[in-house]
This record gives sequence, structure tokens and C-alpha cells, in this order.
Amino acid sequence: MNNLDPIAVFRTEAAEQLEVIEAGLLDLTRNLDDKAQIDAVFRGLHTLKGSGSMFGFDQLAAFTHHCETAFDRVRKGEAPATSELIAAVLDAQGHMQALLDQPNGDHDAMSTRLLDQLHKAVGREASSAGHPAAAKPAAATSEPSLRTWQLDFRLPADSMVNGTNPLGLLDELRDLGECTLSVNTDSLPSLEAIEPTQLYLGWSATIVTDKPRSDIEDVFIFVMDEMVMDLKDVTPAGEVASAGPVAAQPTAASTVDTPVAREDQRAPAGDAKSQRQSDNVRVPALRLDEMMDRVGELVIAQSRLSQMAGSVVDLGLRSVSEEIERLAGELRDTMMVLRMMPVASLFSRFRRLVHDLARETGKEIELVTTGESTEVDKTVIDRLGDPLVHLVRNSIDHGLELPQDRLAAGKPAVGQVTLSAHQTGSEVVITIKDDGRGIDRARVRAKAEANGLIQPGQALSDQELLQQIFQPGFSTAEKVTNLSGRGVGMDVVKKTIEALRGSIDVKSDEGSGSEIALRIPLTLAIIDGLLIRVGNGNYVIPLSAVEECLELSVEEDLRSRGRSFISLRDNLVPFLRLRELFRTGSQPDPHQKVVVISTGRERVGLVVDQIIGDHQTVIKSMSKLHDQVSSFSGATILGDGNVALILDVAHLIAAGQQQEAQMRAAG
Repeated sequence: MNNLDPIAVFRTEAAEQLEVIEAGLLDLTRNLDDKAQIDAVFRGLHTLKGSGSMFGFDQLAAFTHHCETAFDRVRKGEAPATSELIAAVLDAQGHMQALLDQPNGDHDAMSTRLLDQLHKAVGREASSAGHPAAAKPAAATSEPSLRTWQLDFRLPADSMVNGTNPLGLLDELRDLGECTLSVNTDSLPSLEAIEPTQLYLGWSATIVTDKPRSDIEDVFIFVMDEMVMDLKDVTPAGEVASAGPVAAQPTAASTVDTPVAREDQRAPAGDAKSQRQSDNVRVPALRLDEMMDRVGELVIAQSRLSQMAGSVVDLGLRSVSEEIERLAGELRDTMMVLRMMPVASLFSRFRRLVHDLARETGKEIELVTTGESTEVDKTVIDRLGDPLVHLVRNSIDHGLELPQDRLAAGKPAVGQVTLSAHQTGSEVVITIKDDGRGIDRARVRAKAEANGLIQPGQALSDQELLQQIFQPGFSTAEKVTNLSGRGVGMDVVKKTIEALRGSIDVKSDEGSGSEIALRIPLTLAIIDGLLIRVGNGNYVIPLSAVEECLELSVEEDLRSRGRSFISLRDNLVPFLRLRELFRTGSQPDPHQKVVVISTGRERVGLVVDQIIGDHQTVIKSMSKLHDQVSSFSGATILGDGNVALILDVAHLIAAGQQQEAQMRAAG
């Protein structure tokens, strides 16, 4: 049963329309003469206004009408597109979101201020006597003339199903002036073959009006991409009737027969668009979450069935168990794909942020994005928004220099911030890079010592020193601004990434820029894990972090006492004895194993009593009582009903590296 609230559906679609409008406006900042983008923004505003009025969002419709009018003037050549106009409509676009979220709120004061800004921008453009785009249409529109247009059109066959009323469109044509209509029934089938929901008719119209071609095309703005339309100016030469003072004769170019779209060009585009629409279904995210929970329970039940089948000698049961295991795995993989979203939906949010920060700081900034097609779980994308905002703001405020400073340093005046994403195994790496001044390590050390985070003169690796910028309250800003200085942003980044079971790598070259890489799991729901035993307890290590497994002999175990290092292909790798870390109170097995785990360049070995095997792990969150237990990132239910804790790989590697540093310092 479909119980979707129409207002909620409208809000969702209106929010998407606002994103399209914002993207078009930002594209226009690069090329103010881009006619296609101007038309796209106008259509977006027109659609938003009409839909808002239809669903009772009267304040939104009335406010959007002013922005639509401004862009209509630009579209018709009555005013040029300028940076002031783009800035005014961008500010208005944010206000439209507020009108959408709170349609009954008191928005009069903000609406008045933004409309004054908009009218000021448009008025200044219209009065620009030196601008040819503003001067020529003014002369033309002051002397309108009656022209005759021949229009032949056929609407999409499914237009009535999609809510288009053909009679309403015919009425709009009549409103333009003297209109003679005739119907085309060539495609009308026999009575038995007629589908009541399909439209088989076409129309021809002869219109005598003083309105321009664009007003006739605007009647069909919502179906323009799918219909067949041929519009010709058939005004007889020398018989242009003046609607006011005598107008200048049109040039030959203005009377050329230029159909808007030929049938062989228009039909494929419409068919393709209809095909794309029929191929996509809008599903609320909550339903996907519920389905993911059910799949998780199915995986747990399948694991229990496999365990039972393995304990009895019944070939039939084993065969069924293996088949269900295969089907459950395929269903899990399919469900994972359904939840995956390209990071383009995340990266696109930062175009507006960078644009606004460039205006606020006086810096010239170019945002470059790569790897937008990389896909990540929807939950991960939702939770990455705030950390990336802090990192981008930090790169712009602390990293990039002012244009004159960049030129003095031999750099281009325009600074560059790069957002990139790529997948490595079951992780996605999102990188934020700038070509600014880099991180001043001396200032970082001085601030860390002043805050008591490290001891004066304490030996730190370069990565450990750079990681100090993520400490709570840490900031190297000399004064507090609305962008930075309070020392809370980077702390939020670290906590969020750790909550996602991810890690952060920092690289910086003074004078050349900085690069921060976020390593995050592709999904937070179901992972492949390595099931191990330590003492009497079972634990799960994410399989993506496992490099290899080794046997720790009794002799090597005795030799390593006091060192906790293992030689791995001529490299010393620190290891942690999980039995001691978890304080199991049990004696070690005679044949212990070392599981080597890694994140990026760092490796640590984990000494376990037994490696049981791989395990499809449904991740369950820890309770609030266990939030401070940093060695574990979650729990899962095994086939026998027991609970196994999932190890936090990033925390264990950090603990192993700290242990290594302490031993090296002790000599």
C-alpha cells in the first residue's frame, strides 16, 4: 500500500529542484553568457514556482516568481547576467529552502531584504546604457508588432497520465492573441484499440500576437523535451502590423523558417527520457534500512543453519544449507548495491560552500573534484558531510593564501582545493588537498606544548605531530573568526571518522600545501570478518584489514618476551597479545597465531589462540554503556546465538604503534 504523503514528496522534489538551480547558478559564475545554463535556471525557477503554488506553498511561489522574472529578462536579452545577479539569486535560493521547510513562518523581513537586493541588481543592469544586451531589447520591446505564427505540435502519448491537461495548454495559446486551432487525427486508432490513458491527437494553430517566440514556447515548458513541435514565423513580407508606434522592419534572419524541433530529432530524446523515468523508482531510505535489517537477521539465521548442518551427517540438510548460504550471500550483495550512492552527491554540496567562502575571504579559489563515481553506503555519505565541511573550510582559511601573497610566492593567484575519492579493497579513500602554505610544524608543536598535549621536547614522529591538529581545543589561528579559531572543527572530524571505523592520514609540505586522506569502510551494515578465539571468548576482525596469518612458535614467543616484535620478511612488526590486553586470565594455547592487520602504511600483529575462519558479520552497535570501550567497534551474533565483539582495527594499530615508540625510546 502506498501511503506516501504528497506534501513530503513535493518537499523532496522541490529540494532536488533547488539543488539543480544552485548548480546552474554556480556554473553561470564561470561563464555568464552560457545560454543553456540561463535557460536551465529559468526552467527550474518556473517549475518550483508552479509546483509550490499547486501544493499551497504560496509564500514560496510568490517569492520565486520575482527570481523567475529576473531570469526571464536575462533569457530574453533584456538584461545581462552579472555576478551581482547570480549572488542575489544564490542568496534567494537559500531563502527558498527556508520557505519550503517552514511555509507558515514569518519570512517577510528576510524576503523584503533579498528582493531589494535582487531588484537592485536587475535595476542596475537594466539601466546600464553602455551594455548592448540591455539597450537593444529595450528599443525593441517599446514598439511591439503583431506577427503571425504557425504552430504544429503533438504532445507525448503519456502526457495525460503524467498530469498534463492539453485543454489547458490550448487555453494558454488563446490567451496570447488571436488563435485559430485545428485538430490532427491521423494517429487516432480504431475504437477497439484506443487506450483511454493515451493521447493520440495533434494540433495546428495559427496565432496572431505581439508576443515573442519565447512566450509561445513557454506554454509547453514542462513537456518541451518530450513533445514534437514545429513553430514558424509566417508573417507576410511588408504586412507586419504595428501594435503601437511603427516598428522597424525585421531583418531577414528573424523571418527564417526555424522549426523548434523536427520529429526525427525530438522523438528519440523523449523516448530516452521516458525510458529513464520508467527505469527508476523513488524509495524512502527508511524502507531500505528496514530491508537491510531483515537481510542481517537472515544472514544470522543462515549462519546458524550452516553450523547445525555441519554438526550432523545429513547430506540433504547440508545441500539445502549450502543453497541457502549462496542465496543469502547474493541477497546481501544485492542489498549492499541498493544502498550504495556515488560520492558526487556529497562533493556537489561544496561548490556553494567554496563559492561563498571565496566571497567572504577575498581569495580566488577553484574547486576540483575527481572520482565522483566512487560509490559508498548511504549512511557513510550522510555522516561524512560535516567532517568534510570542516576540512574544506580549514583548507581555505588556514591553507590557501590571498592572491597577492600567492603571486609573491610564485604561485598562481587562484588557489586550488581538490576533493577526490577512490576505492581500495573494502575501503574508500576520500582526499582533501590544497596547494596553499602547508602546515607549520613549529607552530603545531608550540601550540601542543602550550596546551599540555605533549611534553616540551618530546620525541614525535612526523605523523604523530601532524595528528595533533585533531586534538580537542587545538587551533593555530591567531584570532577567532566565524571560520575558525575555536579549535572544535577538527576534533569533530576525528570523532566522526573514528565512529565510522575509519582512519585519517595527514601529509603536508610547507609552502606547497596539505593533503588529508580519510579511509572509511564502504558499508556499516554487513562485513566479511575473520572469526578468532582469545581465551574463552570469540572476536571478529574485519577481513579487509587482515594482511596475513602466521604461527607463533613457543620458542619465538619466549624470545619475544619484553620486546613484542616479530620479524616479518626482514621487517620488525610490533604485536599485541590480546589475551593480556583483554585480561582473560587463561593460559595461552600451545600453538598461538599472529594475525597481521594494517591500515595504510601501519601494521600491527595480534596474537590470538585460534583462528576459526571467515564469518559474514552483521554489525550491531554497542550500547551507550560501552561507548568508552575503545578496543571494540561493535558486536555481532554468531550462529550458536553467542555474541562476538568486533575489534576496532584503527585503535589497536594505534596502540601497537604507541607500544613500539615506547620500546624504541627505552632503547
